[in-house]
Amino acid sequence: MPQNSTRSSLWRAAHVERAALAHDLARLDSGQWPLPSLCSRWTIEEVTAHLTAAASLGPLRWFSSVFGARFDFDLHNDRRLAEQLGATPAETLSRFRAVVDSSISPPGPTEAWLGEVVVHGEDIRRPLGIERTVPIDVVTAVATFYARRNFTVNSRGAIEGLRLEATDGPFVAGGGGALVSGSTLALTMVMAGRGAYCGELTGPGLETVRARCGS
Repeated sequence: MPQNSTRSSLWRAAHVERAALAHDLARLDSGQWPLPSLCSRWTIEEVTAHLTAAASLGPLRWFSSVFGARFDFDLHNDRRLAEQLGATPAETLSRFRAVVDSSISPPGPTEAWLGEVVVHGEDIRRPLGIERTVPIDVVTAVATFYARRNFTVNSRGAIEGLRLEATDGPFVAGGGGALVSGSTLALTMVMAGRGAYCGELTGPGLETVRARCGS
């Protein structure tokens, strides 16, 4: 996926990643859904419900929800998550499946919502020992966006003064700062604040990344 990817191609990639995640989630047993995800305070099932909410909320409803929460984004997210959380994990999964091909989103760049699926997919899979090879062009598009600006995560701030180089693709970011290298996915995840991926990186800038991830 080149850097000038069209909005439609980014959405197609998001749909593919959601479908792959739904397939993986269908394999879970009842004891895995309540396990902690990599996303701080949310379980596997709650992250799934959050993804459903993100794919169900257009700009008008998003603004209404944020205003109603008095710009408390944690409260906003918790309320919308609760709407999509089923009475059982099977119901939560059914609701997620229903939005696999949705191109509805809150306001913001499409790369951000593709990143939402890629990062939260890893938040779910990593603790469960499930591996997913995200296409390199897809994860490169997310990494490039994260390196350029802070949006839903402090991604640009996480790598300020560093140089990032992917070992499996064309992604590079930063100037002449201390080098951090690794897979494009691992670099993306640490930009999203997931310190669990620091162990997959190397380079003289790694300790700075660890500190910024709180790892």
